[in-house]
Amino acid sequence: MSTAVTTSEVVLPGKVAPSGLRLAKRTLPAPAAGQALVRVESTAVSFAESAMRRGRYQGQPKFPFVPGYDLVGIVESVGSDVDQALIGRRVAALTKTGAWATAVLLTAAELVEVPDGVGADEAETLVVNGLTAYQMLHGSAKVRAGQTVLVLGASGGVGTILVQLAQRAGVRVIGTASPRHHEALRALGAEPIDYHDPDLAARVRELAPDGVDAVFDHLGGASLDRSYRLLNRTGTLVSYSIASYLDDKTPVLLTFLVLLTKLTYWNSLPTGKHASFYNVWAGAGKPGSVKRAAFLARIRTDLTHVFGLLRDGELTAQIAARFPLTEVTAAMELSESSGRTALGKILLVP
Repeated sequence: MSTAVTTSEVVLPGKVAPSGLRLAKRTLPAPAAGQALVRVESTAVSFAESAMRRGRYQGQPKFPFVPGYDLVGIVESVGSDVDQALIGRRVAALTKTGAWATAVLLTAAELVEVPDGVGADEAETLVVNGLTAYQMLHGSAKVRAGQTVLVLGASGGVGTILVQLAQRAGVRVIGTASPRHHEALRALGAEPIDYHDPDLAARVRELAPDGVDAVFDHLGGASLDRSYRLLNRTGTLVSYSIASYLDDKTPVLLTFLVLLTKLTYWNSLPTGKHASFYNVWAGAGKPGSVKRAAFLARIRTDLTHVFGLLRDGELTAQIAARFPLTEVTAAMELSESSGRTALGKILLVP
């Protein structure tokens, strides 16, 4: 018989600095029908939380709330209509919020089983980041062997996976990053460029005189215009964030509308180029709808595939640092530091 449990969680009370995050405890009821109680083994810090604490993430909940975009954990108990075989299994979930906790209640249909032999921390590096990289590379850009792509922020959580997945697909990768990460990027198979280089576009043109087949741009703003110009005649621009607007005062919805208007305009031009914005939640539909079921099935298929690559040694988990959940302030400060020296994903380990 399932019983209530106590969870410790990180609460974002409002627009605060990382030091304003607070720890709290509350009681979770036993799982209801269709639910599972998951003991969190690993979660992480991402750009989304940095935007949310500034109130600049489109669609975020009202303050206060518990952040945490994804997690990996062990199923401890399930509702009456959920397969009991799930208990004891390691699972992953894309949550958007709520993962910065020691235990969470989730809809069982949202859980994706992690293959045997894949550790919690390693799996966590691939949940939202691996899903994003895989779907952008093979869905949005539809890359092919022999092509050349440009990955901005190649040393980040998404970037390091993009580099590896592209290499696996036989695609040449040019990646921007701080010089301190160049050796590590070369080891992953990328050709690095200093992202602070004032002549970055010229450096890319030296490596790809006719332009690149795809650019993956997380910055937005002026970077987007440069990325579009660096495409070859049939290239694809995939925008997936607006990191350059993190501290901007323009309403975030207006910023997105300007971005989408620009992409729409470019696609109306009589060229062979294409531009799109990738959103991992696109097509999610409402809970319980046919659309949501199809969305979850696609998530499960793609994430299971990426987990399989990790299990088989075709992907390497890039862990930048691990922090206890109680040290979330330090984790966020490292994530947002311009002098960040780590490569990959910053984990929170309850």
